[in-house]
Order: sequence, then structure tokens, then C-alpha cells
Amino acid sequence: MLVLGAGALGSYFGGRALERGLDVVFLVRPRRAEQLARLGLVVESPLGDIRRPVATTDRAGPGFDVVLLSCKAYDLEDAIATIRPAVEAGACVLPVLNGLAHMDTLSAAFGRERVWGGLAKCAATLTPDGVVKHLGDWRWLIFGEQDGRMDGRAAALAAALGRTRGLEAEAVPDIQRRMWEKLVHLGTVAAGTVLMRASVGEIVRAGGTEFLLTLLQRNADIAAAHGHVMTPAFMETYRKLFSDAASTYTASMLRDLEAGGRTEAEHILAWLLEAARRAGVPGEIHALAVLHARAYDQRRAAGRL
Repeated sequence: MLVLGAGALGSYFGGRALERGLDVVFLVRPRRAEQLARLGLVVESPLGDIRRPVATTDRAGPGFDVVLLSCKAYDLEDAIATIRPAVEAGACVLPVLNGLAHMDTLSAAFGRERVWGGLAKCAATLTPDGVVKHLGDWRWLIFGEQDGRMDGRAAALAAALGRTRGLEAEAVPDIQRRMWEKLVHLGTVAAGTVLMRASVGEIVRAGGTEFLLTLLQRNADIAAAHGHVMTPAFMETYRKLFSDAASTYTASMLRDLEAGGRTEAEHILAWLLEAARRAGVPGEIHALAVLHARAYDQRRAAGRL
């Protein structure tokens, strides 16, 4: 496995893959390479810490079965150029980027047969000193080949990774539906917490339950209009999540924003807004979230944060 980057998700899943005995190499920039050489890979997790030396490289090449692509969506074009030698030599791509916009771009670059669908359910963050902090017990890596094949390389990777305390890996035949489920969830927490600059629990305690549940339903309506109806069990699970007054849950987009960094608003919130408009779903909340994020981008570009 070649892991592009050793940020939060790349480090967590790459580290767990090492624990399972896979041959893992991290393709990283010089600063991160220096951290990994000095400290090793350090992941602090309630499901078991990871502290171990790792192999790194500064370029892709032949010899890999799969590339774990865990970059931010705004770095996708550079990532495609970086991993191209490995993919052209035979590797498949397992992207765990947020949203759905990247799938067409990757398929156009490498062909659908080389690009799997994938999603990660894992809250983690990379600190400036190079330590990855796993925030909670979410540990799922779900992926599948776009044609639904269950006897190929994706199934073999799922079997190799297995289901352990620190990682539950699963190959599925319906990865598009699973990715839409994640987008319904992610679009709700991202738009909600970014607009309010608060956690789910803080929004609920401020009287915002109806706001969050309306946003959840709008995202479900968008998915349904695009052929992916959310199940009653899914909706019930996330209605509970977005009604929890004790929740500290925030989107990574909010954490990026509060740190003064770039966000994936264009790839998630703006994409959902356009999908809502195509489907005839009311999009005023999404439009406000996009406006909020773009106004932040203006302030960031001008150095006024």
C-alpha cells in the first residue's frame, strides 16, 4: 500500500494496515518526512496507540497494489500527477476524500476499473508537532470497486485488513450508495457547524435542533433525487445524532476554518448546492453555508483573519 500523505486519515489507516502486516509506504513532503524520521508514526487513540518507525518516499513508482488517497479535495489535481506512476504501473486507487466530486475526476484520469469508491468514518486530527489524535471510536474504512465486483483486489484488501478493535475494513458491492449516505451526513454536520461556528451539542442547546434536522432532510432529499433513497434506519440514527445536546461533534471543515486554513467548501457545500438546484430541492441553507465559506475565503486571502 502506498499512502499519499501522512495526515490524520492517512496516518490512522496506514498505521492500522501496518499493524495487520501490510507493506505500507508513506509518500510525504519533506517536513512530514522529517517528523516521521525523528518521531516515527505516532497516533494517540482510545482504541490503542500506534508508535512505530515507517517507510517514506518522495515519489510514486511501480510495485504497489493500492494507493490510499487521503488528500484534501483542493489538492486532487496535484495528487493525481503525483500518484500517476504507481497507477500506470498497476496500482488501484482507494480515495477517502470527502464528497463525490472527485470520483469523475479520478475515473477520467485513470479509468473506472482502476478507481474504487471509498469512505472513511474516522474523526482524527494532525497536530503541528506531528502527532495524530484519534477523536473517539469511529474506525471504519469502507470501499468497493465501481462495478460492484466482490472477487477482486478490493475484496482481497478488506480480507487482509480485517475487522479489529482499531480498524473495521469492509468491501461492499454498493459503494455509490454508501458514499451518498456519508454525504448526507457530512453535508449536514459541515453546513451546520460551519454556519453556526459551534458543535452539534452547542447548536442543539442554543435551540437549533429543527435547523439541523431540516438540513439533514434536505440532504436526504437531494440524495433521493439522484437515485439514492436513505433508509428509515439511517434517518433515525442521524436524527438522534443531530438532536444530541451533549454532542461535541464538529466537521473537519470547521476545524480547518478555525485554524485559518483552506476548506473543502467548494467540493462539498457548493457541490451539494448545485445538486439541490438540479433536483429542485430548496437550497437556501446550503446557499448561506457556501456564502459564509466564500466570505471566509475572502478574509483569509486578504490576511484579515
